[in-house]
Amino acid sequence: MEPLRIGVLGAARIAGVALAGPAKEIGHRLVAVAARDRARAEEFARGHGVERVLDSYAAVVADSEVEVVYNPLANALHGPWNLAAVTAGKHVLTEKPFAANADEASEVRAAAERAGVAIMEAFHYHCHPLLHRLHELLASGELGELRTVEADMFMPAPGDTDPRWSLELAGGALMDIGCYNLHLLRGLAPWAGGALRLVAARGGERAGRPGVDEWLDADLEYPGGATARARCHMAADGWRFACRIVGSRGEAFVPEYVRPHLDDRIVVTTPSGSRVERLGTRPSYSYQLDAFAAHVREGAPLPGGAEDAVATMRLVDDCYRAAGFGPRPRLA
Repeated sequence: MEPLRIGVLGAARIAGVALAGPAKEIGHRLVAVAARDRARAEEFARGHGVERVLDSYAAVVADSEVEVVYNPLANALHGPWNLAAVTAGKHVLTEKPFAANADEASEVRAAAERAGVAIMEAFHYHCHPLLHRLHELLASGELGELRTVEADMFMPAPGDTDPRWSLELAGGALMDIGCYNLHLLRGLAPWAGGALRLVAARGGERAGRPGVDEWLDADLEYPGGATARARCHMAADGWRFACRIVGSRGEAFVPEYVRPHLDDRIVVTTPSGSRVERLGTRPSYSYQLDAFAAHVREGAPLPGGAEDAVATMRLVDDCYRAAGFGPRPRLA
C-alpha cells in the first residue's frame, strides 16, 4: 500500500501517541505540521520525523503534498478545521468529538459528501479486536439477549487552565471522555432492536466554570427493552475506562475498553463458568490508522464515518440538554 501523506494540525501530545507512533510503525509519511507556536511544531517535527514545518494550519490544509489532515486541536477547533480540510479536498482523521455540536457536525458531513472525501472520527477503540470480540459474543448468542450495559469513563482532573474546562473551547467531561461511552452504546444497536434513546441525564458543574460539566450520568434504553447507563467524571479519584455487558445467559466485563494496550482482557461469565480472553496489546491507534488507510487506498469500509459522527453528536447534545447544560457553543 502506498503510504499516506499526512499533515498535522498542532503539536498536541495526543498527536504523538495517536498518529505519529502508528504512522512510524506502519510506514506512513508525516509530511507537514504547524502549530500556534512554531518552536513547538519544530520540536514535534524533530521528535516524530515530520518532513516540514509550516507557518499555519491553513498552510497545512493548502499544501499540495498533504492528502490527509489529522486534527487533534481543542474541541471547538475540530468543526472549523475539519470543514476547511474537506473543502480543500483533503481526507480527514479527526480527534473526537467531531464538532462542537450536532448542527456543526452536520455541516462538516455535508461538505465532505460534496467534496467526495473521507472523514473519520477517531474513536480508535472500535478498530481493536477487543471491541470486535465483544460484538461476536453478542452475535453468537452466548450471552443471550441483551439486558443491561454499563459504561464508565473516569479520570483525575486536568489542571485548572486546561482547555477541557473551557466552555468557549467546547470543553466538559461528556465532550472529552463521556462521548466514548455514548459511541460504544450506540454500536450495540444491532443486538438491541435498534437505535439507543436517552431517558434521563444529570450532571455537575465544574466549580468556577459556568456551563462546563465536571461529571455527567445518562440513563438510556433500546427498542428491544435493554437499558444502558453511561457515566463520566473528569475529576475522579482515579482512572476507570470500563464496560459491562449483561445478557440473559451471561455477561462480559472489559476493564479497559478504550485502552486495550494497557489491559486487553475480556472476562466472560456464564452458568458454565468464567474465563478470560486476551485480544492483544497492539495499540488501537495502529488498528485505526490501518483501517483509515485501507479505506483511502483500497476502498475498504470506513468504520465510524461522518453519518455515525453526527448521530453521536446528536446524542451528546441530547444529554447536555437533559442535564441542564445545553449543547456546546460553536467557536465565536
